[in-house]
Amino acid sequence: MTGILLDATTLISLGLIGELELLTNFSGELIVLPAVESEVDTEPARTNLQAFIETHAIKDKDLEYEHQVPRALSVLEESDRNGDVEVIAAVLAYRAEDRQIGVISDDRRVRTTADAFGATVTGTIGVVVRGVKAGISKDDGLDIVERIDARGLHMTGELREKAESLIQETAEDI
Repeated sequence: MTGILLDATTLISLGLIGELELLTNFSGELIVLPAVESEVDTEPARTNLQAFIETHAIKDKDLEYEHQVPRALSVLEESDRNGDVEVIAAVLAYRAEDRQIGVISDDRRVRTTADAFGATVTGTIGVVVRGVKAGISKDDGLDIVERIDARGLHMTGELREKAESLIQETAEDI
């Protein structure tokens, strides 16, 4: 089964507006690593994440990626272990076993690094688009983008236009 690593950026953006359920539209095992979970310290995102983890089969501490942490620290040029390091270490561990892995993050450095190591990468907007593909209405998708922009991920005009365009196109293709 494909693992899907969830990064704090997306968990905070969706958690602030109570839309973590959108993550269940992905086929694969959702994974919240311990360091990532600890980075979600903004309310109500933290409380919403705890409830999400309790009500879904979210994998966390059972992954074997510890041996890849030194390499992830080096690749990211980090001196301290954090959520970004753990995400990249887990990507490295999955890919070393030739297993498929996805990363959902809005952090450019995490996305670029994960992609370079062979992970499939998307961000919060990709989660909303996937939600529209799974059956939420175009209007609900656009509303979610508006709420994310207002409460969490502050979008450039270009990103907001791209998000709206992707949602409209997806809704038309259904």
